[in-house]
Amino acid sequence: MTGLGQEILTTDESAPTDVEPVRHAFPRTRRREKGYDAAAVDAFLDRARASFESDGTADDAVTAASVRDVSFPLVRGGYVVTAVDSALGRVEDAFAAQERAQALSRLGARAWVEQQRADAQVILDRLSRPRRARFERVSVARYGYRLEEVDLVADKIAGYLADGTGVSVEQVRSVAFRMQRGGYREAQVDALLDAVVEIMLAVG
Repeated sequence: MTGLGQEILTTDESAPTDVEPVRHAFPRTRRREKGYDAAAVDAFLDRARASFESDGTADDAVTAASVRDVSFPLVRGGYVVTAVDSALGRVEDAFAAQERAQALSRLGARAWVEQQRADAQVILDRLSRPRRARFERVSVARYGYRLEEVDLVADKIAGYLADGTGVSVEQVRSVAFRMQRGGYREAQVDALLDAVVEIMLAVG
């Protein structure tokens, strides 16, 4: 792996690049505090590195989506969560750029742009629904995402899709909502946010 890819997957610019497996220099939590299991993080990043180097042709290939969805066990003395999450964001960016280049080569620029427009329009159609009715809601006996908070973020995303400004990919990645009875169904909101991240990374 060269340049950006090596940097984001090792998180240590001074680390040797010819030693296998790569040891990822994340800070660790104190003994009584929990963080991501180091072995699980190292194994995933080593697999991601191999997949990136093979341009996605390796067995069990890693993608931008699988980087975004990965989860790790929490253990005492593990890697600091925020440090790993920050690195994973850069890894996802690198895979998204690679996948964008591959898609452009495969589809051609015009077809690729039309595909992104179509995906964005699907999201805009949902976000144009009336407030408090943009997603399915759970029963009043259950907790879902707070309606007004989701609607506020939805308005900002709709603005971004309309003119390309106002929201960054990091803001979408890190958004969090409080809970309320009868709120929006979490899985549906999360799926839309994932789709927005994919579009933002695809268009660069």
